[in-house]
Amino acid sequence: MTPIRHNGSAGPNGKGDPATLSGAPETAGDPVLDAVRDCVLAVGVRRTTMTDVARRAGVSRMTLYRRWPDVRSLVGDLMTREWIDVATRSMPERRPGTADTRTLIVDGLVAGVAAFRAHPLFRKIVDVDPELLLPYVLDRRGASQEALLALLTDALREGHADGSVRTGHPDRQARSLLLVVQSFTLSLRTMTDEDDAGLTAEAFLAELRTILERTLTP
Repeated sequence: MTPIRHNGSAGPNGKGDPATLSGAPETAGDPVLDAVRDCVLAVGVRRTTMTDVARRAGVSRMTLYRRWPDVRSLVGDLMTREWIDVATRSMPERRPGTADTRTLIVDGLVAGVAAFRAHPLFRKIVDVDPELLLPYVLDRRGASQEALLALLTDALREGHADGSVRTGHPDRQARSLLLVVQSFTLSLRTMTDEDDAGLTAEAFLAELRTILERTLTP
């Protein structure tokens, strides 16, 4: 599938919006983001300080403040890096003789939901600092959502071309798919009952696969 192409943008206040990506090449192996990840996993976002991050990263606080105004903006860039990595790793690449585009999209989205729910940073934020996710559910799209939409839109166009995906407005279809998988990612645990074999997380992921297949089949 077509790789993600993403350009970061400033937030509504022009600085430090958690939706902003500092730039994938710059952040991919960034020791500062690695350090804030360790801090958040250890104590959560609210108890993480710029001093903690600087100490773990082996840099001065002033070095941090040149790039990020506060911990929240640091965590925003961290989430963007981690979520894009999960999404891109989940989407299978097209190889000669492999399944049609619709199957690749469905496989990738179902795998992505499972990967997000198992991701240690995602689990920590949901358990300790869930309010960090609310703006991207209720108010605006973040950089990782924009990146996933770009990936999905390109894939849907491929599916339209090979006839495996129902023809439609590709941007609308991509946004609709994202709404579906976001709900499964964020709210699935409120619906599961591990004592009932038909209501386990695995059973719901199978149901998600059916929903996506039926939505995309011509």
